[in-house]
Formats: sequence, structure tokens, C-alpha cells
Amino acid sequence: MASFYKSSYQQRLFLLVLLFAGVLTGCFLLFQHHRERLYKAQGLDAQLQLLNLRVAHELQQGEPPEKIYDRHRLTTEGLRLTLIDSLGSVLYDSERHGSEADLTNHLSRNEVKEALQVGEGHTIRRHSEAVKRDYFYSARLEEGLIIRTALPYDWTLAKTLSVDSRYLWYMVLIALLLLVVGYWVTSQLAQNILRLRKFTEKLDRGEEISDIAPFPDDELGEVSNHIVDLYGRLQRALADAEREHASALREEQEKIRIKRQLTNNISHELKTPVSAIRGYLETILMNPAMEKETRTRFIEKSYQQTQRLQQLLQDISLVTRMEEAPHLIDCEELNLRPLIEEAACDLPVERGSSMAVLLNLPEELPIRGNGQLLHSIFHNLTENALAYSGGTTLRIELLDRNGEHYRFRVADDGSGVEEHHLGRLFERFYRVDKGRSRKMGGTGLGLSIVKNAVLFHGGHIEVRNRPEGGLEFLFTLCSRE
Repeated sequence: MASFYKSSYQQRLFLLVLLFAGVLTGCFLLFQHHRERLYKAQGLDAQLQLLNLRVAHELQQGEPPEKIYDRHRLTTEGLRLTLIDSLGSVLYDSERHGSEADLTNHLSRNEVKEALQVGEGHTIRRHSEAVKRDYFYSARLEEGLIIRTALPYDWTLAKTLSVDSRYLWYMVLIALLLLVVGYWVTSQLAQNILRLRKFTEKLDRGEEISDIAPFPDDELGEVSNHIVDLYGRLQRALADAEREHASALREEQEKIRIKRQLTNNISHELKTPVSAIRGYLETILMNPAMEKETRTRFIEKSYQQTQRLQQLLQDISLVTRMEEAPHLIDCEELNLRPLIEEAACDLPVERGSSMAVLLNLPEELPIRGNGQLLHSIFHNLTENALAYSGGTTLRIELLDRNGEHYRFRVADDGSGVEEHHLGRLFERFYRVDKGRSRKMGGTGLGLSIVKNAVLFHGGHIEVRNRPEGGLEFLFTLCSRE
């Protein structure tokens, strides 16, 4: 038993199939052997019953038993004839002439009992103590008299009643075919089980399952393929969740980095105006006898620094609001043309600049958005061109309207910027020329505000150098929320 459990699953399964097939075949063979032997015995009994009928008819004709026996033994070799009354006493026995009184009562004989009960009966083989020989008996009840004929159960009769050997060979062949089919079936089933075992081992080790071969197209294979598919989807879902978690973690870390960088930049940007204001005020306080003109100039410079400080705080607040609470920003139906004119055309006049601003826009540009943010887009782009481009002309034009999107271009004819700066122009506090930027009074947040305002209005923005010189900004705005 221990060696049975140590064998492979296929071997154990095949042995069980072999045992089952052997028991089934053996039982069928025994049943069929008994059935065929009984069938042949019934055929022989039918022949003897016909003989019994003839004997009964001849007895009714008044012929003596001895004469009847002598006539029929010539055609039936080894025939034995016995006449028995209803009480079991032997009236005549062809093998015991003149000594019937020595015969025992025959009521206990099976063929006699059956004849008395149903009219006829037979016994395939029984040893006769009277003549010391085995016989096949067939008995019939006719008008209170039991007529019994018998044939010696010798080698010839045994062969006649035996099962055909060809049938046995046929059953052996079928059994062998069943074993071959059983081996193939158990082999296929064992392969499925082994694949499932490998699959569960991979599950336990957390390995990939892409190299699992497909299971056969049957019920077990369908269930197995479904299990593998479910686990594959689970693996992919877990991998996606891990990637999303890692992406969210990186995003959160990036936000922390940006906030830290923003805090450092804000601290750095605040130092300049605060230090300037403090320097001017300390100079005034430490020199009471300072000339009036110098005092006034220092106060004006301090005031300019406070304006710069105020603008920086406003820009920081605007950027933070767009990034962290865009849902709190109100939107309304507007005409974009007046906002662009106010933001772009009046600025050169205020700054005393000689740069010409040329507009190529329709009179009506309906849009739903936030007026302050839309104004800041064109205001900051115009201010950026005035302060840093060195050009003489700024063009603001609508290139096309595709569905609910406007596509704008803001381009100057200045010197442009070096290519390695282009990818970072929209970063907070990024400056191409730090010294010049601070001298011009910029906060370093203008283009960052532009980008966030464009994104808020469902668009995107890009910047590039023009082949003919200067810088151009291409961006879209959605006319509806």
C-alpha cells in the first residue's frame, strides 16, 4: 500500500482503472458464462422434454415402459428413463430392472420438485448413487405421473454445455482495447493534473504564468484554462495597481519636491525685495540729516519693491489656486477680443515701449471661462515679449477654430532664446537671464501662470523659436467648459 501511494499520479490512476476494468470484465464474463451455459442447458432440456412428451403419449397408448425405452435408446445414446409417481416413489428405472423397491424416494430431487410445482424441471448435473454416475435430468408431470429422462454427464455432454472459447478471446481483446483507451485517458488526465500542479507551484512562488501551455479542449481543460485566465487577470490587475501605486507615489514625491522647491524659490525671491526695502529704510533711519531728494528716492525705491513683492504674492496665490482648487474658480460667458486688447495693447503704452502689437482677431470670440485667467495669459505673454525679446513687433492672431477650440499664436521678431532653455520656460521661477529678469521686475511666475491658465481652459501650449527670428507661443483654448 505504501508503494502504491509513492507511485506517480498517472500510475495510481491507471492501476485503479485497470482494477475497475478487470472487476467489470470478470463479472461480465462470469455472468455471460453462466447465461450461455444456462441457455445451452435449456436447449438440451427442451429436447428431452419433447422426448418426455412422446413417452407420455406412448404410455397413454398402453405400451409398456420397457418397450418404450428400448425403442428410444436406439436414437438417444446413453438414455436413462425413470417413471415416478406423485408421492416420489420410483415406478420404473431403465438402469435398475426388477429392483425399484431398493430406490429411495425422489421427492427431494430438484427436477421432481419443479415438475410437481410448474409441470416441468431439470437439473444440469447430479450424481446418481444408484448407478454411480453423473446425469443431466429432465422431468415432466403428465396426469399425476412424472416422466424423467436423463443423459450421462460425460466429456461429450460437458463440451456441449461449455462456453464457446471464441467468445472468451473476443472479451479478452475488448478488455485489452479498454486498457489501451484507459491508459490514454489517464495519461491525458495526468498531464492536466501535472500542469495544474506546476501552475499552483508557480502561484506559490509568485512567478509569471505566461509559459503555461493551454489545456485540452474538455471540461477539465476548460476549468483549468479559466482558472489560469482568472489568475492572469488578477496578476495583471495587481501589476497595474502596483504601477499605479508607484506612479501615485512618484507623483506625490514630485509634488512634495515641487512644493519644497517652490518654498525655497519663494523664500529666495522674497529675500531680494525685502532686503532692498530693509536696506533703504535702515539707511533713512540711520541718516536723519539725509537730503530730501535722496530720502524721497529711497522711499520711492522701497515702494517699488513693495509693489514687486505684492505682485509676487498675487502670482503665487494665483498659481496655487489653479493647481489646488480649480473647482473654486468661477467661469462666465465672455467675449475674448476685448480682454486681449486690454491685456496686450495697453501694456506697451503703459511701459513707454516702442513695440507694436498687431492683432489679427475677429470681433467676436465667445468663450466660457475666467476673465482674470484669460487676461493673465495675454498680459504675461505680451509683458514677456516687451521685457526680454528685444523685438519691435508682437503679433497676436487666431490661426483657426476647430470645433469648440481656438488656436492662437503670439509671436515676436526678437532674438528668441537658446534651444536648451525652451523646455523649461514654463517652470516656476525659471529665468533665462536671472540678473536681467530681476532688473526688469519680473516675478518668474508669468509663463507658469500662462501654462496653468491654458490648461484650466482645456487647451495646451508650446513654444519654439521662429526660423526668421523671435519666439512664438502656440496654444489652444476651449470655448466651452
